[in-house]
Amino acid sequence: MAATSGLLGLPLLVAGLAGCDGKNLNPLAPSAAKFNGVDITGADYAKALSLTDPEGKRRSLAEFKGKVVVVFFGFTQCPDVCPTTMAELAEVRRRLGPDGDRVQGVFVTVDPERDSAVVLGEYVKALDPSFVGLRGSVDEVTQAARDFKVFFQKVPSKDGQSYTMDHTAGSYVFDPDGKVRLFLRYGLGVDAWVADLKQLLQGPAAKA
Repeated sequence: MAATSGLLGLPLLVAGLAGCDGKNLNPLAPSAAKFNGVDITGADYAKALSLTDPEGKRRSLAEFKGKVVVVFFGFTQCPDVCPTTMAELAEVRRRLGPDGDRVQGVFVTVDPERDSAVVLGEYVKALDPSFVGLRGSVDEVTQAARDFKVFFQKVPSKDGQSYTMDHTAGSYVFDPDGKVRLFLRYGLGVDAWVADLKQLLQGPAAKA
């Protein structure tokens, strides 16, 4: 089941919400711009991110300047949307060859209560050793999601003994100059990702 309330901005209107059942509830056509993803250049949100990695170090987007950074909010017990997205990003890095080293994947857990530092660290490294996992307190993660206009909420199981998470199904992409440029909908496909990231890697900021 996916949530239909709490709309927080463009990403939800464009991508819909997913509960990790692999479905977009409100998919719209891709942007008519040169990118396959939605061009959000100049957006007044998703400007900064500061959370803790599995080693306990505070990390921020600023340290990845010079790379194309892909930020995804999810959780490790997600059965398909999250692992599929991150696995596709790992494949994108491989297809880009040497340029793949200039693509940084960042996975932000929206379930810090279950995603301990150890669990999160093992999860991201299994997908791609270069990926960075970030977590924080419930309040810190909630604020980070708010800053990115990302929606998430707990959905209790029928027996009330556990829960899953509904969350925005899409990724934010920052150019090498650290500016947010794209929102990539879940299900866009590896070929589309490769084409978009190539453009950002070859853009003016990348050559400066």
